[in-house]
Amino acid sequence: VQNMMAFRFANGMFEPLWNRNYIDHVQITAAEDIGIGSRAGYYDHAGALRDLIQNHMLQLLCHVAMEPPVSFTAEEVRNEKVKVLHAIHAPQLEEVPEIAVRAQYGAGHSGGEDVPGYLEEDGVRSGSTTETFAALRLEVDNWRWAGVPFYLRAGKRLARKITEIAVTLKPVPHLAFSQDGSLGVKPNQLVLTLQPNEGVTLQLGAKIPGSRMRIRSVNMEFLYGTSFMSQSPEAYERLIMDAMRGDPTLFTRNDEVEAQWRICDPILQAWSKTSGPLAQYEAGSQGPKEAERLLLDDHHWRAI
Repeated sequence: VQNMMAFRFANGMFEPLWNRNYIDHVQITAAEDIGIGSRAGYYDHAGALRDLIQNHMLQLLCHVAMEPPVSFTAEEVRNEKVKVLHAIHAPQLEEVPEIAVRAQYGAGHSGGEDVPGYLEEDGVRSGSTTETFAALRLEVDNWRWAGVPFYLRAGKRLARKITEIAVTLKPVPHLAFSQDGSLGVKPNQLVLTLQPNEGVTLQLGAKIPGSRMRIRSVNMEFLYGTSFMSQSPEAYERLIMDAMRGDPTLFTRNDEVEAQWRICDPILQAWSKTSGPLAQYEAGSQGPKEAERLLLDDHHWRAI
């Protein structure tokens, strides 16, 4: 996560493009292939929105959208993150169905074996309406990001474990390469993978070898594992060390936490007033089809 700041602010080639003039939309995904295991006592009272989106995923959004801090001290970095959260419109209750989707996993096939649905897991209340998948569409209403949708999704029992941020640039204004045989020419996309294989991928259009001008997408990749031989400390090791040092950069400040809940509370309130069974998705799948309705224009979710 910290490398996102280094990536943005230590490289002159990206920051000039990092705004509404060049970026079409941003997708942030935190997918897990496991179920709730033995955590039903906690998870059935929390759900995906509280468990991941309110904290981890909104923090990722802040790192993507924040302005360059004056310095990389804890207070300056957190000041910029709070500004991003304050720029996100807190939804009205009647707006929630348009910008948020929730679902539960049903029985399916994951990790090479048949697995039960959420309601069949040990410790889950009968008829529970706790979501195991949540997706949001948010907008950051400031000069840099006005009109750029940020799509967030988190869920359990999905196709694989991955946490990534995909920044899709706007398409070129005129595509002269229209010969038959061009393979899915797409806008440039920058993908920052946080786990399990940390790295950065830049998707470019390139000519297919041959006499004709045919184009297809190719990837330029940077992987931490091959560029740096040293192993990063585990997340909790790093946080405990920072706590001992008195460095609060990676910890959320009170006003940050309150700003995160200002966005999430109306969604939870609206969901609590909705009765009936939740949308279902098969364990090991890409998630519920209902998440498609959050997408604007011709956007589509990246394959997990």
